Amino acid sequence: MFKRKVIEELSVWKANYASKYAALLEGPRRVGKSTAAEEFAKENYKTYIKIDFANITRELLAVFDDIANLEVFFLRIQALTNVTLYKRESVIIFDEIQRQPHVRQAIKYLVADGRYDYIETGSLISIKKNVKNIVIPSEEHKISVHPMDYEEFMWAIGNNTYDSLRELYRLNTAVGDGVNRKLMRDFRIYMAVGGMPQAVEAYVNGKNFAEIDRIKRGIINLYIDDFKKIDSSGYIGKMYEAIPSQLATDKKRYILSKATGKRKTDRDIERLSDLLDSKTVLACHNITNPSVALSQTKDENIFKLYLTDIGLFTTMIFKAAPKTGESIYSKLLSDKLPADLGYLYENMVAQIIASTNRDLYYHTWEKKNSSQYYEIDFVLQDGTKIMPLEVKSSASKKHASLDDFCLKYSKHASEPILLSQKDVGKDEKIKLKPIYMLPFILEDLDKKS
Repeated sequence: MFKRKVIEELSVWKANYASKYAALLEGPRRVGKSTAAEEFAKENYKTYIKIDFANITRELLAVFDDIANLEVFFLRIQALTNVTLYKRESVIIFDEIQRQPHVRQAIKYLVADGRYDYIETGSLISIKKNVKNIVIPSEEHKISVHPMDYEEFMWAIGNNTYDSLRELYRLNTAVGDGVNRKLMRDFRIYMAVGGMPQAVEAYVNGKNFAEIDRIKRGIINLYIDDFKKIDSSGYIGKMYEAIPSQLATDKKRYILSKATGKRKTDRDIERLSDLLDSKTVLACHNITNPSVALSQTKDENIFKLYLTDIGLFTTMIFKAAPKTGESIYSKLLSDKLPADLGYLYENMVAQIIASTNRDLYYHTWEKKNSSQYYEIDFVLQDGTKIMPLEVKSSASKKHASLDDFCLKYSKHASEPILLSQKDVGKDEKIKLKPIYMLPFILEDLDKKS
């Protein structure tokens, strides 16, 4: 079991909310929800029962046909699982809860009973087909489970330098070309592996990148199979697989018809909603009038899509070939791939921001006396102001969009930041930061909120 931050969130839930709410761990498949729930139960309760609705006996499933008499219900569960439950000292885990909507609906009564705590885990849990005939319980404390972030990855591989990175950020001075190159190479390893626990485990166990890539391809194929269960047309999978290619173009938005290869229909809008509900992708909406109230001017129809996990994104880039060889990963780690990978770093930034449970926003506007557009890759709330972020894969100092944004929205804009592989620095008003320092920028923003 890797050290995961979701355990801290479960501790907060247990201390403050467990008597009134079940914990609902939401996230894509293979992100570690079930493992985290069971590990937390082992460490924090006298006993626990885990009921996996993806692998359950008929006898145990039949117990849930009638829970009107909770005394009998709890006795039956204990008898069939051979686990004794203790009042306020035991927890019941409902794993893959989306497979049994009527059990999820019963959470209201189980929590109100007050004898035990409850943790639910689910993938594709918001899909309308799974919940359309039930009353969604309000007695749920939702906790998002993200792929392992860079700090969790460093914990997993036994690298103890994350706090040193934070201190380097606090110094606000150049770390030196040699140190920065080494830190960027370390960070690119994370970008290559990603944060899916199965891929991280393979890396920790010394597997080569070709094997790690095979594991990631398996997860991608699993997602696509899941999408077919929701909609047999296969269009949701096409929407998912089109994300890297759409980000690689100069388009300022995700184009649904380009992903499906046909004219957009109302059914495609529903399919897109299902894709978003799967938690496998991240939506970044365009805002029409940047101000501190970012969500108030977001355009629901103009957005970009990113993958939830950077490792899966890296694999998706090269998925046209039957496998991705060691040479590709070697060149990626040394930053010698003969391609513009700006969209790879852009997806990395999206994942870092989303892992802090922030919504994603960007902004585009027309250049003066031109048919072309400026674009700010990400816009963040910074106290009573907004912070524009631009992302580059190279060490380029060009930042016309940031310059114009700060002029156009001078009343609202805080110090702009250009994220790249370049060392810490400053170019006029623009702060230059290496991409691995973004988590600490977000920590500073949290202190202002």
